[in-house]
Amino acid sequence: MLRAQADVVAGLLRWIALGMLVGVLGGLASAVFLVSLQWATETFDRHGAILWFLPLAGLAIGLAYHYGGGRSVEGNNLILGEIHDPTDWVPRRMAPMVLIGTIVTHLFGGSAGREGTAIQMSGSLTDAASRVLRLRGEDRRIMLVTAIAGGFGAVFGVPLAGAVFALEVQSVGRVRYEALVPCLVASVTGDLVVRGVGVHHTITPHLGQVDLSVGLLLKVAVAGIACGLVSVLFSLADHWVKQASRLIAWPPARPLIGGALVVALTYAVGNRYYNGLSEGLVEVSLAGAPVPTWAFALKLLFTAVTLGSGFVGGEVTPLFVIGATLGAALAGPLGVPPALLAALGFVAVFAGAAKTPLACTIMGVEMFGSGAIPYFAVVCVMSYVFSTHLGIYPSQRSVGPKVPSWRLDRGDRVADGGSVDRGAGSGGAGDAGADGGDRT
Repeated sequence: MLRAQADVVAGLLRWIALGMLVGVLGGLASAVFLVSLQWATETFDRHGAILWFLPLAGLAIGLAYHYGGGRSVEGNNLILGEIHDPTDWVPRRMAPMVLIGTIVTHLFGGSAGREGTAIQMSGSLTDAASRVLRLRGEDRRIMLVTAIAGGFGAVFGVPLAGAVFALEVQSVGRVRYEALVPCLVASVTGDLVVRGVGVHHTITPHLGQVDLSVGLLLKVAVAGIACGLVSVLFSLADHWVKQASRLIAWPPARPLIGGALVVALTYAVGNRYYNGLSEGLVEVSLAGAPVPTWAFALKLLFTAVTLGSGFVGGEVTPLFVIGATLGAALAGPLGVPPALLAALGFVAVFAGAAKTPLACTIMGVEMFGSGAIPYFAVVCVMSYVFSTHLGIYPSQRSVGPKVPSWRLDRGDRVADGGSVDRGAGSGGAGDAGADGGDRT
């Protein structure tokens, strides 16, 4: 008994130490990235004419990844793929390439985010550390899961959501807890490192206490369904652009043409609200002020063209913008306070696109306070349920249905005092999916 407890303590201390290491790596990388991203955003805001160079920036990114990127071109899906089916080390070049590529994308006005960059940098640096420490097999897999937590928690300043996101994002329908301790340690450590070096996250307003009512819950559920459907539209648009871009035989030319399309879209719309992070749209939405009704659709289009054509960056921040502006647009028809529905939409579209309702519920609480917990849970769950199995991470696995079927298979029915056949029914299929489920 004492020996067993001693082994538990030793293992716990080992993974706390490894989690702290991952958190430091992810936190320092995210701090450098956030400072660089702020510079790129401010430079673009001051010198908007550099938008005209976006096609050339796309060509440079395309050339770098085509001739020197190797497997780095797979992005977040490489990290998830190595967690599921380890084949080779994550390229060490991934960290600097995604950092520089994302900064270039934002500097010249591409519509992208930051989560992908943080995760890829953290994953690349963590796998390099695993090489040095000679960690293989299950230990290396847990380290990569931990890297997701460290990067996500550090770049957004949401340590609890970062840990849960890493555990939840691997597979649709199943959360694995074996990496819980290092994920929590890495996410908290990464956030502390970012704050400790003086890098500040965007401040979001707290909602205050929102009274619980059946009527408001039903309205929020309807909004959640809309968020889930829009997350499907985002995934489809990104897929369609990627499919169309493959018609261009030479890969470096794809972001060149994509950059030209973003320039054309910008001048067609008549403003630069949808370039870069578009944090201004989020601020207006969360303040309860009016936003253009179709702002969410335009941000979706700009982001799909940017990322689908081969530019570098993440999807999550654009999804925040899409969700916040969608919530603001739905507030009037549903009769819900705009600031509340914008905050709910902020996390709900992401919940549907990433298939992470638990992490997004926690993120809502960390960002906007605990006054609307039931509403964050309802909107994120409804978005997740109605988002089908289309998501932003093709390497994410599906291990079963999102909700139990309303029908019982014949083997599960008990009639005339008969016994239940436990060998048949949906449970067996779910177990089989857990071992070898198809990737979405």
